[in-house]
Amino acid sequence: MNKQVQSRAKKSLYQTTVKMTPAVMTALIATALGFISLYTSPVPMIQDFGKMLTVGMVVSFFVGVFLLLPILFARDSFFGTKEVRSQTTREGNSKTEALLTFLTRKFIKWRWLILISAFLIAGYGIWTDLDAGVETDVETFMPQDTRELEDIHRLRDIVGTTDQVSIVYEGTDVLSEESLAWTHSVTNELDSEFPDEVIETNSITSVLKKMNEGDLPKGDELSEQIDDMPDGQLKLLINEDRSKGVINVGIKHLEAQQLQEFISELRIFLEDRKEPGLETAITGKAVLDAEMVTALTTGRYKMTLLGMGLVFLGLLLIYRHPVKAFIPLLPIILIVGWSGLAMAFLDIKYTPLTATLGALIIGIGTEFTVLIMERYYEERKKGLIANKAVEVANQKIGKAIFASALTTIGGFSALLVSDFVILSNFGLMTLINITLALISTLVVMPAILIILDRFVKIKSRGKNDLKVTG
Repeated sequence: MNKQVQSRAKKSLYQTTVKMTPAVMTALIATALGFISLYTSPVPMIQDFGKMLTVGMVVSFFVGVFLLLPILFARDSFFGTKEVRSQTTREGNSKTEALLTFLTRKFIKWRWLILISAFLIAGYGIWTDLDAGVETDVETFMPQDTRELEDIHRLRDIVGTTDQVSIVYEGTDVLSEESLAWTHSVTNELDSEFPDEVIETNSITSVLKKMNEGDLPKGDELSEQIDDMPDGQLKLLINEDRSKGVINVGIKHLEAQQLQEFISELRIFLEDRKEPGLETAITGKAVLDAEMVTALTTGRYKMTLLGMGLVFLGLLLIYRHPVKAFIPLLPIILIVGWSGLAMAFLDIKYTPLTATLGALIIGIGTEFTVLIMERYYEERKKGLIANKAVEVANQKIGKAIFASALTTIGGFSALLVSDFVILSNFGLMTLINITLALISTLVVMPAILIILDRFVKIKSRGKNDLKVTG
């Protein structure tokens, strides 16, 4: 084994472990804190998605440190040569670094224009995103040409509806004259109160009227007809101890916003007709769909803000400097706005999957910005001026971030060919967000570092001037 080669491999391993691992660990912690916000979602699938993202990220870190680095060390130790890089590789890297240097200098020169434009576009995107639509209809997630979906549409054309809400009422005796009178009144008034939404209603009183030629029986006749009803049919409308009953309301297939409005109006309708001794509640799949709309519209803002707050607190504990902890988040705020604008432009509604984009933006974007910032301040400590430090950071880390972004884009591109709209839209928005994270990191981050450099004191180990130029 060549001692020079082995020495070079040990030195590379040591430098990578000492300099790169802490920066990656910081990025890992920040990213994990961003994903924790997904745990607060009221939607279980979003919570599980957050857990799997966190687990996968931690596993990737340990595989990289304890498996990949030893493999690279073994390769360089046993199979390395004195000539580390070929002439072609050196020329390729030189061209890439020259391009990144050229672009970074332009970004620094036009930093104020870039930053103001970026924030204006992001602000407009956030404003637009406030009115973004939400899609919870499972039918729209499926391939539209599937036989099962066609059967549902055919059945809906025949029977008028396949959607239903249930009004559950509870009292001491739901078969008392007062309870039956209330049930009869509500059942009849639903059709006239909501003619555009209600297709049919079914309750214990409607069944009894059919059995009694259109009239509601009373007294002994009522008890006899209830006893004559088949147990299977009776259990669909009241429970065994007669303390709970249900009014089934068949409704038209409504869009998410229309469904929310209908359920809100139905609650007001029941509140206005409240019967002493009876408690009512609206249930059913349609109610769950409406609740999911609320969870996705309000929950995604909470998740995004909470994620940013946790990342800031985590970085504040690590860096013990508020400005340094805030710098990596500024580009992330921009990406959130840009992403909302992209969704509005493409007319993509939020789904249980795309609602997680805020946390994904925080996770992926924070990793990029933290690595760039770490390298920038490492160069500043060496004594480089701010402009030169940004150039070196974009040269060295920019290439790695670009490669990481491309591989991630390649992985998520597989979702674009999915027949399920929910997956293809999620894949498309993820690709867009990763691209935006790359742009924000390589284009906007240099401007932020230069402008806020004066607020972060650096103890230089070199002798170069530390003033910003240009």
